[in-house]
Amino acid sequence: MDVRFWTFAMVGISFALYIGIAIWSRAGSTREFYVAGTGVSPLANGMATAADWMSAASFISMAGLISFMGYDGSVYLMGWTGGYVLLAMLLAPYLRRFGAYTVPDFVGERYYSQIARVVAVACAIFVSFTYVSGQMRGVGIVFSRFLEVEVSVGVLIGMAIVLFYAVLGGMKGITYTQVAQYCVLIFAYMVPAIFLAVTLSGTLVPQLGFGGADPASGVHLLDKLDGLHRELGFTPYTDGTKSTIDVFFITAALMVGTAGLPHVIIRFYTVPRVRDARISVGWALLFIAILYTTAPAVAVFARANLLDTVAGQPYAEMPEWFSKWEDTGLIAFDDRNGDGLIQYVGDPEANELTIDRDIMVLANPEISRLPNWVTGLVAAGGLAAALSTAAGLLLVISSAISHDLLKRTFRPGISQRGELIAARLSAVAGVGIAALLGIYPPAFVAQTVAFAFGLAASSFFPAIILGTFTRTMNREGAVAGMISGITLTAAYIFYFRFWNPAADTPENWWFGVSPEGIGTVGMLLNFAVALTVSRFTPSPPASVRELVERIRVPGGTGRNLR
Repeated sequence: MDVRFWTFAMVGISFALYIGIAIWSRAGSTREFYVAGTGVSPLANGMATAADWMSAASFISMAGLISFMGYDGSVYLMGWTGGYVLLAMLLAPYLRRFGAYTVPDFVGERYYSQIARVVAVACAIFVSFTYVSGQMRGVGIVFSRFLEVEVSVGVLIGMAIVLFYAVLGGMKGITYTQVAQYCVLIFAYMVPAIFLAVTLSGTLVPQLGFGGADPASGVHLLDKLDGLHRELGFTPYTDGTKSTIDVFFITAALMVGTAGLPHVIIRFYTVPRVRDARISVGWALLFIAILYTTAPAVAVFARANLLDTVAGQPYAEMPEWFSKWEDTGLIAFDDRNGDGLIQYVGDPEANELTIDRDIMVLANPEISRLPNWVTGLVAAGGLAAALSTAAGLLLVISSAISHDLLKRTFRPGISQRGELIAARLSAVAGVGIAALLGIYPPAFVAQTVAFAFGLAASSFFPAIILGTFTRTMNREGAVAGMISGITLTAAYIFYFRFWNPAADTPENWWFGVSPEGIGTVGMLLNFAVALTVSRFTPSPPASVRELVERIRVPGGTGRNLR
């Protein structure tokens, strides 16, 4: 049975499971739609958080970026893993104790201001749409290859699936769907990794195979890869080309951006107690670590197999997988010298092969000649990763509009049924815009997601940190800080990636900081502006200062906003 059959089978079974869960767990109230009725167990919430967190960027794109960038790709690994630890240890318990449904809800109440709430809503929507565009692109890539349709058609198929279970089930449906999606994605990621670890290094453990040796030649994989890179004119795989300051700023932006991501933070409101939030954080860290410690090994396996299979080989003898990916437009061969051989080299003038980095994990089983069912399984896993995060982000957009803007700002007297209808209509509109962004994404999946993290770092992180750990931060400072931070970050990204991409080089970046790392600068500006403005404006009311104190005291009850 061929790859297409196994893809239909694996994807069809997983989609049927997701839809069945959505029907079983459909939301009947706003409490269930926003926070799953706060009745999710810590184990299930940890698994759902891991699925929410490990998006298409983690499953599809991160190993692909590392396989091409080598050492430089480690910034994504360090930033995203360290970021979740930062969120778990620094913010999760306090935000759960506060008792709000959403991040804009926290900002609006903590800073006693509807203006602050509206600014937070705008930031949440902007960040979420940037992030979700990467997920929808991942969905389109999977469908375009394995179902042999256009990327845009693949995005629309994924949109329909997300729309069904996000609109019907809300957070309750999304949570239990994400539990299933985590099981699918981690199984799909580990199976080919174990296959390749055995083949390339003679060990069952991919994390050990990463530093292992080829059983036939005895040469260590990284040494072999460095040698291949030198022969073909690429930078040695284990050498870095990024400046130290850029590595630091990208890693910091990804870390603090994690702590400001609204779709991750909202997960801590779905468990019954603060203690359960802490336990679910521990489970999530374990579940995330399984994939993140495997990603570098997958990157090395994929890169070594690609160079062995493609570089210098006759184009006419390329296997079927090559032509199938060519049909999607994500691989392109231009025989410049007319010799019929694929010149895949580091010199841009002589290179004849263009490969989209986002296909490496998906194409790896075929490149490595693994069984067809493994290829179908990886396709199902990539879709699970992309759809789980897309659903969480769409819920953030939906709740920001229906709860924070409509219920809490413009129509406080709206009925629960009216609010639920508004939430579902907002999700429908959000899915449509997300699909458009998926068809016309700003960059590779992981790079697009990195932009979203930078925007979150420059807007939400300072407001949440200062709102939790200082009693004197006021609404004027918070609003000024959020606006200044996200404006600088968005303008910098827009200028170099859209307005003047020819200038997107280290020589033109501010202080040598790339668009992926500018969120750290935006965050520092946010802190500086917020603290300065708050110093020269009135202090918060006594009730707010007491609330902050209660949130931080162990055993404190915080404030029940409901």
